[in-house]
Amino acid sequence: MINRWVSYAQLMRLDKPIGILLLLWPTLWGLWIAAEGAPSWHILFVFVLGVLLMRSAGCIINDYADRDFDGRVARTQARPLVSGTVSSKEALILFAVLVVAAFLLVLTLDGFTIALSVVALLLAIIYPFTKRYIQIPQVVLGAAFAWAIPMAFAAIAGEISLIAWMLFVATLAWAVAYDTFYAMVDRDDDLRIGVKSTAILFGTYDRFIVFVLHGLVILLLFLVGQLIDAGMLYYIGILVAAALAIYQQWLVRTREKARCFQAFLNNNWFGLVIFVGIFLDFGFRQS
Repeated sequence: MINRWVSYAQLMRLDKPIGILLLLWPTLWGLWIAAEGAPSWHILFVFVLGVLLMRSAGCIINDYADRDFDGRVARTQARPLVSGTVSSKEALILFAVLVVAAFLLVLTLDGFTIALSVVALLLAIIYPFTKRYIQIPQVVLGAAFAWAIPMAFAAIAGEISLIAWMLFVATLAWAVAYDTFYAMVDRDDDLRIGVKSTAILFGTYDRFIVFVLHGLVILLLFLVGQLIDAGMLYYIGILVAAALAIYQQWLVRTREKARCFQAFLNNNWFGLVIFVGIFLDFGFRQS
């Protein structure tokens, strides 16, 4: 029984929390900016727990969709659905339980936010299957990860402002950037089995396009700072994030798989320093 629960945890990637963090940071950006530094405990609880539930559900549906491919990719051969420690039926049941739990959380919010949550669910379900049909599945993943931002503004402000959409586009661009690094790790295997990705589409321009995407993220966050009349601490956070983006370019200069994965993981710090800047900036305004 203990081994079964360990397999469920692995299926939800609870042993690899990087995905939770990459979804959490932009969610917190949106919550703090929408609430001007003071989101209610209720909304904060709903969104943080929702991040955990929906990221876990997303991993399950991703592995279910890829169950016939993962055994042919070195990095994913030990996943529970491939090894047989979790059945496809069990995976779908667990997915449904997590989605229902997330929806029950959202039901404590307003109708507008509830309606937006349906879009979040559709994006999470659609993404794993896009890898078979479109060259840019990372854009769908980015939209799924960024959708928490319009939801946050809807829950707090009752509307989706220009600032919310700017943060949405910034998060989408950031997700495409870091998931391209992730896809660079699997590029050879993906080419062999026919899975599509931006790493394959971008080819030799992969590093340059990721650099441009990171630049777009920094530019949009700078413009958001202008609109919210942010202070120096906000911009310091963005500056540190820009330095991390440059560091990631250095890591992937030879496109070595281990270094590409390291650059992907480094994006946790990219998202964190931006949030710290936002948090401290609003905190000093209120003190």
